[in-house]
Amino acid sequence: MEDRIFKIEFDCEGKHYTGTVNPSEKLNSEGMPASFHVILNHVNFGYVSKTSNKWIVDEQRPQALVTATGNAIEDYYGK
Repeated sequence: MEDRIFKIEFDCEGKHYTGTVNPSEKLNSEGMPASFHVILNHVNFGYVSKTSNKWIVDEQRPQALVTATGNAIEDYYGK
């Protein structure tokens, strides 16, 4: 399970973020994990997923940061 965890790093609205992403085992229709547990800057960011072409999270977070996190995840998968 631990070997699936990967790191992300990006800037959003003038702040630098580093974190880890733990993808779920369940896959969506595109063959990507259905959701991702994300830790950003040592803080639990929440479970991130993509619905109707929009990144969402199960916590109250700024949409720009949610989108930047989702884009970093897609970059990891080469999407």
